[in-house]
Amino acid sequence: MTLNSLIVHLASAAAFIILGGAADPVVATSVKNIVLVHGAWVDGSGWKPVYEILTKDGYNVSVVQEPLTSLEDDVAATKRILDLQQGPCILVAHSYGGTVITEAGTDPHVVGLVYIAAHEPDTGETESTNGKRFPSATSQTNAIKKTIDGFTYLDPNTFAKDFAADLPREIAEFEAHSQMLTAAKVFTTPVTNPTWKVKPSWTLVATADKIINPDLERFYAKRAHSHKVEVEGASHSVYESHPQEVAALIEEAAQHAHK
Repeated sequence: MTLNSLIVHLASAAAFIILGGAADPVVATSVKNIVLVHGAWVDGSGWKPVYEILTKDGYNVSVVQEPLTSLEDDVAATKRILDLQQGPCILVAHSYGGTVITEAGTDPHVVGLVYIAAHEPDTGETESTNGKRFPSATSQTNAIKKTIDGFTYLDPNTFAKDFAADLPREIAEFEAHSQMLTAAKVFTTPVTNPTWKVKPSWTLVATADKIINPDLERFYAKRAHSHKVEVEGASHSVYESHPQEVAALIEEAAQHAHK
């Protein structure tokens, strides 16, 4: 074998080892199961734009439908879906759903958490108390209504402005009149075992969010040492209005959670 051919042979072998070494961990660590959890006053159908992107990209996606009757009930509904997962998964939540996955994420299937304009309470904290530390635009108005039996909803007349300012008007109005009434006690139930303390997390901040103060979302991300991205001008409905950015963050979590 000539010197030149030996050099080429060794270079090819080195390239094979390097490329092989780079490819194997990706295959071994990539997570293919995604579980999506909605927030208060809406149902899981709002995840459809993100669902379509993720499934097109080869992910197995499940959407939790919470009863919104208590934090305990919503955690149980989430764990039912987690029990059906074949292998590790990324648990994703919007809004109040962040409190739900903070508790439910202890499930052994979960290897990473993604918070989309969501709450990330610590032990003993509630959404209500954290919201008072960082008041939102909506909390300072009379937009949140309550039924005589203790369920809450957003005033349909201001729902579009408060919750979904960057969605097409007809979609926002439909959501305003198809709300899932949410038990008021879910906002005052303290978290007992926050998963973000022991599992990696990713956070998306919606900079024009009027339901959760964007500064509270930033505070959560910093405290949890989350990988953080911000979507400029996005409303609380960022998961519907900016599905590409949301899906990209979820896929980043799926590709790096084990690392």
